[in-house]
Amino acid sequence: MRPFFIAVFGIAVTIPASSRPQTDLDSVLNRIDKAGAAFRGMTAHLRRVAHTTVINEDTVDEGTIKLKRPHPRDLRMLIDVTEPDSKTYAFQGHKLEIYFPKAQTVQEIDVGKSRALLEQFFLVGFGTSRTDLESAYVLRLIGPETVAGQKTEHLELIPKSKEVLQYLSKFELWISDSGYPVQQKFDLKGGDYQLATYSDVKINPDLSDSELKLQLPKNVKREYPQK
Repeated sequence: MRPFFIAVFGIAVTIPASSRPQTDLDSVLNRIDKAGAAFRGMTAHLRRVAHTTVINEDTVDEGTIKLKRPHPRDLRMLIDVTEPDSKTYAFQGHKLEIYFPKAQTVQEIDVGKSRALLEQFFLVGFGTSRTDLESAYVLRLIGPETVAGQKTEHLELIPKSKEVLQYLSKFELWISDSGYPVQQKFDLKGGDYQLATYSDVKINPDLSDSELKLQLPKNVKREYPQK
């Protein structure tokens, strides 16, 4: 699944914050817990950076994300990449669809047993309870930083799961005063990473089911890469 993680996972300059009252890990986790209990979905502008260490190169794309979680086990998501090349990702249930408008093609992928793992990645920091974080990660508060003009607390999360560690060495979150991430970093094995930065975030918007589905022309070609 690693190519998928690279495909779907944003860069803001991170600047040390000016002096702020000391915040401890406990208070940051309480903030996340409170926000997570109220989370049902979001929309945001998304900027993503995929860094490849061996050639020291960044691939950057931008677009929007719509995410809805009407129930704890029901995640629906649409990522519409507009720059530099248009493509749209739709994820629901066990199915991932990737639409390439220039080629008028949709690729359909069954994520199968990896569904729970993918949902964990998408939702880390969004709709996450304190209990879930403490059970799944070794947590460390790095400290206050300013990201994309917002004051945040920088957290490091080391996965306890051997399955997760096959793909990622650690997560990093930059949590705003609202309790939601302004930025997520996924540190991959081998030194590569994915950085996702969110702006114009709207929590719990009124999203219809149709807004989370691909809008496809009649002549679109459908492909099944797993077959």
